[in-house]
Amino acid sequence: MAAPAAELYLRRGADRRLRAGHLWIYSNEIDTGRSPLGGFAAGEPVCVRDAAGKLLGSAYMEPQSLICARLYAPGEQLALDQVLFTARLATALAGRQAVFDKPFYRLVYGDSDTLPGIVIDRFGDYLVVQFNNEGIERYRESLLGALVAKLQPAGILLRGDSRSRREQGLPGGAEVVYGDVPQEVELEENGVRFRVPVHDGQKTGWFYDHRMSRARLAAWVGGKSVLDVYSYIGGWGIQAAAFGAFEVCCLDSSAPALEAVAANAGLNGLHERVSTLRGSAPETMAALHGEGRRFDVVILDPPAFIQRRKDLKKGFTAYRRINELGLRLLNPGGLLVSASCSMHLGRADLISAMQQAAVRVGCQLRVVEQGAQGPDHPIHPAIPETEYLKAIFARRV
Repeated sequence: MAAPAAELYLRRGADRRLRAGHLWIYSNEIDTGRSPLGGFAAGEPVCVRDAAGKLLGSAYMEPQSLICARLYAPGEQLALDQVLFTARLATALAGRQAVFDKPFYRLVYGDSDTLPGIVIDRFGDYLVVQFNNEGIERYRESLLGALVAKLQPAGILLRGDSRSRREQGLPGGAEVVYGDVPQEVELEENGVRFRVPVHDGQKTGWFYDHRMSRARLAAWVGGKSVLDVYSYIGGWGIQAAAFGAFEVCCLDSSAPALEAVAANAGLNGLHERVSTLRGSAPETMAALHGEGRRFDVVILDPPAFIQRRKDLKKGFTAYRRINELGLRLLNPGGLLVSASCSMHLGRADLISAMQQAAVRVGCQLRVVEQGAQGPDHPIHPAIPETEYLKAIFARRV
């Protein structure tokens, strides 16, 4: 594929973010007199130039979106082809292999790996790929060719059910695009084994981002009782049991997720210490409190309560409420692990929600550890949006 020939001109002064390292170009930054957005197709490669005509890099277009172009080659005029994908994958792979001794990790994390719009999770011999916008789909075959050549996977699954795709009205579903991918694949995290429903589970089937925080549970759960709320298939709870918790209850609203919890507990010989409870988290936690149930460790890892900045106030209240419920179920001296994957909720805001919850319950908290996304979800210093994950470990005193 040839280097981009079409040109996208920015308005005067609109190049500052790109020169600082950002990769997104907004529609209101375009000189539409010189570069009418209606003249571009989704995925079309362009040379991005400032108002004076100086090259800023190569991007692909999303002309119908607020983010109308995404840089994939800052400062260079390059084709988005198998050669470039291979080079980017080599860099991403080296970064993961430097940290992880087994092939279970997020291999590509979009902008942070200079592959905007692409997410790839690796499960040993299997890869699960997400294309999060229409433009990047144009390069599907080039990316698949690079993945096959570089990693020789047994199978590649393409998942099309991300929130960003739904918001753009793009088709969803799951499709095996290379080799064969079973309904469930196995991974190992922190020495614990899991079987993951990659075809129809949440996201790619697993959440590698909390790996480092889950590893830190080992220092806190030995001989303790644990409640894992929003457990999904048991990432936190089963690891807590493996690290020595004598009793773990996994609470989730999904019956298939809880069936997977039981199966994964059995996979690790932990079925006698892991139980499941199905129901709405707030309602079930309130019922547990009414029954007098208490736990030494309560883990709260909810879905994002804040999807957009305008939802911040409502979402903050939701985080405060769920933490209040968690604290009411926590023994004095116990540990509350409160997580958030809402990018719009800052770390200080999550701690504030926890503190407000503590005041309402009539107890005190002390933050003893803090966690963030692992090294396979690297943060791009110029793109705050790539930092989203928080985990706060707080002891009730």
